[in-house]
Amino acid sequence: QEVQEKSKKKKIAMTVNGNCEMCKARIEKSCLKTAGVKYAQWDVNSKQLNLVFNEYKTSKDKIQQSILKVGHDVDSLTATLESYRELHSCCQYREE
Repeated sequence: QEVQEKSKKKKIAMTVNGNCEMCKARIEKSCLKTAGVKYAQWDVNSKQLNLVFNEYKTSKDKIQQSILKVGHDVDSLTATLESYRELHSCCQYREE
């Protein structure tokens, strides 16, 4: 079994649901507030979030949790209804 070396500049992408520039700012801010995240860019059209982070300081799971807390679904993870409902009406991306 090969042990993956931790990287100080781990690059990953994930899908994050959202609608607009307000979502973009919220998603990127939630990532950048997570210690160890060096770069976060979310694309409104593709819903792709590109990240660069230090694996010694944080993990994909921690970053995903911070995005879920601000109301955005990430990959197959769903934000709580409570945090989702706190989003501005134009930011609510789920079909009700």
